[in-house]
Order: sequence, then C-alpha cells, then structure tokens
Amino acid sequence: MHVFGMKHLWDFLFLLLILLYLFGVITSQVNPGVCRYPLGMSGGQIQDEDISASSQWSESTAARYGRLDFEEGDGAWCPEITVEPDNLKEFLQIDLRSLHFITLVGTQGRHAGGIGNEFAQMYKIKYSRDGSRWISWRNRQGKQVIEGNRNAYDIVLKDLEPPIIARFVRFMPVTDHSMNVCMRVELYGCEWLDGLVSYNSPVGEHMSLSVPPVYVNDSVYDGAIIHSMTEGLGQLTDGVCGLDDFTQSHVYNVWPGYDYVGWSNESFPSGYVEIMFEFDRTRNFTTMKVHCNNMFSWHVKVFRQVVCYFRSELDWEAVPLSFTPVVDEKNPSARFITVNLANHMASAIKCQFYFADVWMLFSEITFQSDTAMYNTTLAPPKTGLPPNTQPEDDPTHKVDDSNTRILIGCLVAIIFILVAIIVIILWRQVWQKMLEKASRRMLDDELTASLSIQSETFAFNHNQSSATSEQESSSTYERIFPLGPDYQEPSRLICKLPEFAQSSEEPVSTSTAASKSTTTTATQDGVPHYAEADIVNLQGVTGSNTYAIPALTMDLLSGKDVVVEEFPRKMLTFKEKLGEGQFGEVHLCEAEGMQEFMNKEFAFDIPEDQPVLVAVKMLRSDANKNARNDFLKEIKIMSRLKDPNIIRLLAVCIYSDPLCMITEYMENGDLNQFLSRHEPEGQLALLSDTPTVSFSNLCYMAAQIASGMKYLSSLNFVHRDLATRNCLVGKNYTIKIADFGMSRNLYSGDYYRIQGRAVLPIRWMSWESILLGKFTTASDVWAFGVTLWEILNFCKEQPYSQLTDEQVIENTGEFFRDQKRQIYLPQPVLCPDSLYKIMLNCWRRNTKERPSFQEIHRALLE
Repeated sequence: MHVFGMKHLWDFLFLLLILLYLFGVITSQVNPGVCRYPLGMSGGQIQDEDISASSQWSESTAARYGRLDFEEGDGAWCPEITVEPDNLKEFLQIDLRSLHFITLVGTQGRHAGGIGNEFAQMYKIKYSRDGSRWISWRNRQGKQVIEGNRNAYDIVLKDLEPPIIARFVRFMPVTDHSMNVCMRVELYGCEWLDGLVSYNSPVGEHMSLSVPPVYVNDSVYDGAIIHSMTEGLGQLTDGVCGLDDFTQSHVYNVWPGYDYVGWSNESFPSGYVEIMFEFDRTRNFTTMKVHCNNMFSWHVKVFRQVVCYFRSELDWEAVPLSFTPVVDEKNPSARFITVNLANHMASAIKCQFYFADVWMLFSEITFQSDTAMYNTTLAPPKTGLPPNTQPEDDPTHKVDDSNTRILIGCLVAIIFILVAIIVIILWRQVWQKMLEKASRRMLDDELTASLSIQSETFAFNHNQSSATSEQESSSTYERIFPLGPDYQEPSRLICKLPEFAQSSEEPVSTSTAASKSTTTTATQDGVPHYAEADIVNLQGVTGSNTYAIPALTMDLLSGKDVVVEEFPRKMLTFKEKLGEGQFGEVHLCEAEGMQEFMNKEFAFDIPEDQPVLVAVKMLRSDANKNARNDFLKEIKIMSRLKDPNIIRLLAVCIYSDPLCMITEYMENGDLNQFLSRHEPEGQLALLSDTPTVSFSNLCYMAAQIASGMKYLSSLNFVHRDLATRNCLVGKNYTIKIADFGMSRNLYSGDYYRIQGRAVLPIRWMSWESILLGKFTTASDVWAFGVTLWEILNFCKEQPYSQLTDEQVIENTGEFFRDQKRQIYLPQPVLCPDSLYKIMLNCWRRNTKERPSFQEIHRALLE
C-alpha cells in the first residue's frame, strides 16, 4: 500500500472533493464564496464572435483583443474616440451564451510591451439577461462607478457586491476628464443553474415599531418597483443567507434587516404573500429551498403553509401542490425549509406563503431541477459548442428521477470506498513517521531540533502535499479567491519541501501548544526565541491566540493582583455584536458612568454625563474550566498593558457569570473599514465627494502602529495577527492595536482554514510562520510590512489578491528556497521609494536582517 505515496493520496482526495462537489450542487444553493471561476476571456473559452464593442480605434484594437492578460493585436480593446466625462456611450460587451452568476470582475489597461499606456481609471457595468433590457449595476450602497486601474499593466480585481445574474455584460469606461482609454477584462463566476430569470413579489416592508426601524425591503432588486416588484432578481437570489438575528447583517455599514425581504400579515388580508417565479425554459422541478427567519420573540416565524401552482406552457395547472413545514417554537435559528415539488414540469411557478405569525422574512429562495444536476461540470461540457454554450435540446435534461437516485447511490458508495483507502494510507504514513521519529531521537542535538520543527508542522505540511501543480491541472476552470468570504480546503496543494527537515538555519521557535516547562533557548540578534514549551498562548474569548507570551513573563505579570475594578452590568447597553468564537463573544456597548471607575492615569475626553463606547469580551457561561482560567489570566495580562497605542482594559465583570472584560473602543471603528471609506487627496476624490486622508496622516497612523508594536516587543509579546483589521481609529487619526479581527465574519476571508487545526492569516504571515510554525517579533515585523502596504493602498485590496491561498503558500516556499523567484507585494501608487524600502526590509528572508520596531518607528518619524 505504501507504493501509493502522498501523490496518490492527494489524487484520491482531489477526486473525492470533485465527487462531493458534484453531489453538493444537487442539494445546496449557489455559494458566492466558491462561485469564482474565470469564465473564459483570458482562457479563450469565450469565442471572438461573442465579444463586441460600441466602436474600435483600429482593427488591431477590436473587441476581441479585450481579453485579460493577453497581448495580441495592439494589446487591448480601445474605442474609436476619446472618452469624455459626459459620454458613456462606449462599451465592451461579452455574451456568455447562457445565464451566469457573476461575483467578480477583473480589468487591465493596454501595455503592449511598453508601447501603450492607456487604461480606465473608472468604469460602470451594465448587464442583461435577454439582450433587450439593460440594467445598471449598483453596489449595496447604491454606487455605480467602480474604481479601475492605476496603470496599464496591473490586473485589478473587484468583487461585485451584490453579484449579478446575466448573459450579457457591458464594461463602460468612465473618466473625470477627456482621455484615451483601453481595456482588457475578465468575468468570474459560475453558471446559473437555477434557471430563474425573475421573481415578482410584493415590496418588502419595514418594522416601524422597532428602534431603530428595521427595513426588510429588497434593496438590490433590479426590476421595476412600484406597488410590487416585477421582472427582476434581487436579495432572494444573491447567495447570502441572513443571520439568525435579522437585525444584524453580513454586510458592514448597512441598516438593520438588510439581509431579509419581509412582509407583515396586516398588509395581506388574504393571509398569504404570493411570489411568482419565471424560468428560462420548462424544467422538471424536484425541490424549492426557502431560507426563513424564525426569531419568534419578534413575532417572526417560518411560513405556516405554502401552496404552489405550475405553468408548463401557457396555462396554469388546476391542481396546486401544498406543503406544510414542521412548526418550531423552541429554536429561533434561521433555517432552510425544503419544499418537495414532486417533479412538476413548469416554466413558471406561483407560490402562496401563508403567515404563521405577524411577520414572515425570507433571505434566499433556490430551485433544484434535473437541468441543474446534469449541467454541473468542473470543465466545459464536450458538446462541440463553445464552452459556455448550452445546447437547446440536450438529451441529458430528460433523465428521470430513478436515474438520479442511482447516480447518487453510486457516488456515495465510491466516496465510502475512497475514505476507507485514505484512512488506511494515512494510518500507515503516520505509523511510519512515528517509527522514524523514535529512531532518530538518538541522533545529535541539531538533528533533534530539526525534527521537532517537522513534527510541529507535520499535519500542516501533510495537508500541503500534492503532485498536481496549477500548470498541470486538467480543469479548464480554476477558482480564484482574491477577496472572497470563504477559503476552501485546497484541491491542488504544494509538494512538501523535504529540505525543511534538513534546515537548521532558523532556530526552533514558538508554536501553538503550552507547557509548564520554563527552559528557554538561546537569544540571537536581540530577538528572543522561545521553545514550544516556554510559550503560553491564551485561548482567548474568540478563539484567537493573539498574544504569544513567554511563560516567565506571564508568571511575573499574572502573579500580581488585578488592578481593574468591577463594573456594574446594568450600566452596559449592548449596541452591536462585533464577533464571536468558540468560547465567547465580543460586543460593542455603551457604558454609563465609566469615568468614575477609571484609573486616574487614564482619562477620557468625553463629558462624565455621556456614555463611553467600549468593547466587551464575554465568556460563555458553558465554557470549560480551561477557558475560564485563560480568561482570568488574560485579564491579568491585559491590565498590565499600558501604552497609548494599545487598547486598554478598563474594567471587568467577574463577580458573576458571564465573565466580562471591558476594553476601549474607538469611535471610527477599525482601520481597514476606515480607510476603505476614504480616498487619497486628489481630483478623483473631489469628483466623487469622498472623504480623504492625506499622505502625512497615513504615515502618522503607521508610526503609531510601530510605536505600539515597539512596546509589545519590549515585553517579549508576539502579536501574531497584526493587520489593519486589528487596529482601531479614534479622533485625530489616533490608532490603538487590538485583537478583534479573527472573531468577525466580515474578515473571515482573511483567514485560511486548516481542517481540525488552525485558522491562519497567511497573507500577513512570514514564511517561517507558515512553514515552520515559528512566531517571533521578527514575524510581527513581517506582518507590519503587509499592514503598511494595506494602509498605503487605502485597504482597497487584499494582500496578494491575484494569488489563491495555495499560491500564497507556494510563494512562501520560494522565500525558503531563496532562488529569487519569490513574489513581493507591489509598490503602492502613493508609496515613495523610502517607504517601500521599509516594506522590503520587513520581508527579508533572513529574520536577523529585518529591522526592529524601534528602527521602523524611528524611520517613519523621519
């Protein structure tokens, strides 16, 4: 069995993932975080005849040359005339031949090997499902203009929030002054398997009795909205399921109730809401899934009954289908209700949803049909037609339900067989590793230290093994996850680097486990390195090991009494949940009378009669004993951190459950969101009336972060998650370093998930942290370089946004090998050479050559 090796193991795993994917699409709705495949402009699957334009400068700049990352012809599509600010008639159009769910777009200018220098600084998107009615895309805040390129060669990727469902897409360059424009583009998404082209329903309402009012209207509906919504799609098809608490939202900075569309029974004397669904063709429907809120404390419940009518040709069937879900008055969680449609053939469905209480709220409605099952492939169908073309008469659409059950049964059987084989292979591999490790313990100290690195990162490196590279992939479509909310377990992973186990250049350092041992390793180049046994990682309320603390340092700090006072819980007003983790939650609160409980050395610039904005970390009452002990230790540690650029612990609530610690919170939120809502000073900002931040203030904020990290490093603290999402902004650009980022759904896309192990911010981590599991002050310096890059890009782009997670990890291997093939983050447009040099120094391969935070702080002040 050993001859299979790791290559065959991952081949099996990849096949298993494909089978699970094929099985999953039969039963689940579209996922915007996964539906991110290039649709064929750069790969050539979209044919030349499907690319058109309003005009062209010359034959060599025709529409067919507007393909992302292609240099054919004169290097891009260029319109015939100069684009003017008031002229939005020029466009590049793509016909996808069938409906697609589009989540991401990419644009590029004309470089042509240095000959060209034309690009679109801004653009708009229009789309159509039938080629006759064109819709202007707007983001969730109502803006139409998308920020484009800053130069002629870089590819800029932009998430479409909300996604669009369309066959035809137009890119329309926008300028603030007369200029020549050229474009290359790509669309990312997947085929729209539901086949739904519109839904007609009553307009969503608002709950005026709540404070603030909760608006459950369909704010992104792209059809006509008068007394009802007609001929459009919106939030019921955007792939985003609402939260259990409908007053909260997945989307930052929107109103309560945003994720849901809802109606009150007071507006419907008939006792039901009628929604009609129109499809692209007659289909054989198996199920309808409706995501409903069930927060019955607000008089919101799942529908009591649904009655559906079917139209196959021109007439509606006389006998409807009726379905009654199980009533649940104990669990307030939102959930999908699956309605069996009993293989009705229809091109339109009209459903009447009956109220079970005062309110009924839906966030997603999806349909499954036999067409959806058999049109799902990881590569384009081999039909002889263009890859994105759907044949009008496909015999696979007519397979009956018995064949479906046989297919599912075969897939399940194959999956069980593969799992059994994989378990056997894994068991043999692990057993062999254990024998090798036992035999090598008798070798010299250097080899033992090297093996300890390999053992610590065994499971991680084990999951990174694969013989299939990106270039060798036979799949025509490849997923791109530059800004997505979820990261998948990779299907094609980098090969293990055996030289890791042979390297003794980097000393063993911190990892994830804690121990009672107090033996430290040698200190080199002024940066303390601690063996695994010497590091105490507090689990933390949200599951984030934010500060890695030397055991000796923690003993000295935590041995003293807590110097913060007990705060009355009744004086806390909860405003918003900031995040949650395995053991607790983080809430944004207002605290009344906090000034009276504060240490004299800490002062608020808020009058005593006004409430203070605070963050409250709350331990769940059912947390285990270890979590409670860690929570109390964290309070002791946090009470000793006193620096103007570190979030301070203000008070605690520990006399009764749930245990709480109350920390500062800054009125402008986190730095990532703050900068993303601002623009650099200049003409573009003036034109869009967007608030600006000057370059000097950017440097001032970066210097404050360096100062706070200087303080932490002086205490031998390693932050391990330094990023703009973990920096809070106060008045006059004051910055304080915090640790809330990992717990927030908003930033889940910044963390790479390893099954059963860790959640890692790999795009901010040094190569030695990813590959060797080593976290030191030097790795914090690396993360500071990435944070500085974020700041100078105004947080408009995720680091390495053009690389998938697997490619980011591959790139760390290039840093390890140091053969000059590693990819660095590019120099931001606003960044002078002196600041970019600081970044590059932070990303040096050798930890000894990276600057200290003292040196960084001094350089930023200069």
